[in-house]
Amino acid sequence: MHVVLAGGGTAGHIEPALALADALRRQDPTVGITALGTERGLETRLVPERGYELALIPAVPLPRKPTPELITVPGRLRGTIKAAEQILERTKADCVVGFGGYVALPGYLAAKRAGVPIVVHEANARPGLANKIGSRYAHGVAVSTPDSKLRDARYIGIPLRRTIATLDRARVRPEARAAFSLDPNLPTLLVSGGSQGARHLNEVVQRVAPLLQRSGIQILHVVGPKNELPRIDNMPGMPPYIPVPYVDRMDLAYAAADMMLCRAGAMTVAELSAVGLPAAYVPLPIGNGEQRLNAQPVVNAGGGLLVDDAALTPEWVQGNVLPVLSDPHRLYEMSRAAAEFGRRDADDLLVGMVYEAIASRRQA
Repeated sequence: MHVVLAGGGTAGHIEPALALADALRRQDPTVGITALGTERGLETRLVPERGYELALIPAVPLPRKPTPELITVPGRLRGTIKAAEQILERTKADCVVGFGGYVALPGYLAAKRAGVPIVVHEANARPGLANKIGSRYAHGVAVSTPDSKLRDARYIGIPLRRTIATLDRARVRPEARAAFSLDPNLPTLLVSGGSQGARHLNEVVQRVAPLLQRSGIQILHVVGPKNELPRIDNMPGMPPYIPVPYVDRMDLAYAAADMMLCRAGAMTVAELSAVGLPAAYVPLPIGNGEQRLNAQPVVNAGGGLLVDDAALTPEWVQGNVLPVLSDPHRLYEMSRAAAEFGRRDADDLLVGMVYEAIASRRQA
């Protein structure tokens, strides 16, 4: 069996694809896996690092919404579809699983031409153009939120890396707090703006940090590799404020934290829900509003707070985040609500959909 994954460009497309690849290999170590990508995407680093084959095709950016530019896409796609089709022929692909991004649409259209079954996974609450089109031809459509607009979709969550999906925060907490030089017993706020939009979160947190520390809260602040680390003088006896440029073990960061202040990318929301970490979500104020839609279901379930970027101020953090961190019972209830909403088994469920699609083609 050989599965071709089409989900390049950003980590939000690539990480679920790699989580599926890992799950496929757990079930059948002999399965062949090839990831489609372009030379400009993060997949050029992430896919080989995880030990999977990467096959490059030309990049054809898609407009995020229907625009006059859309009519030029078919002409620009022809060569890319042909390149994808040649990869399907070379690998003798049994299924194409798409996650959105530049490579998904040519992957879908090549699979349709070649008669290869298609499975679509949409991570965002508001589906992208490629997955809207791919879902029309798919044998199965999986989504990350229960109120997705894609027709005949199955709600499974987002496939997550095993270190996240299997994380026991309570058990790992002592190790995690020691790894970041945090106090083992104090309430802990984790802050990260992700790969985009960290600047405003960083500014607000740096201004409110002394107040949080005086209130008995310690802070682990992932400022982003492109941002300057703030100068911090942790006074003796004060809870620590630990700024770091980046974290390559987010499982440890989640285990160390009691609450997170963050953006609301689909992967972030899925990971925090799966591990039961409540969060104050600050949707990125650009794009088509999908980040607010990503966070809304878990917030409605009681597992988080939601605030517009423009409304995020030190005063808001003091009035909304501090009371949660200072109340162990409320932290427990929000953590439980997040965990009840979260899905840890999306990778295995998606493997099942791949096998169903392949079986339906063979029966046909």
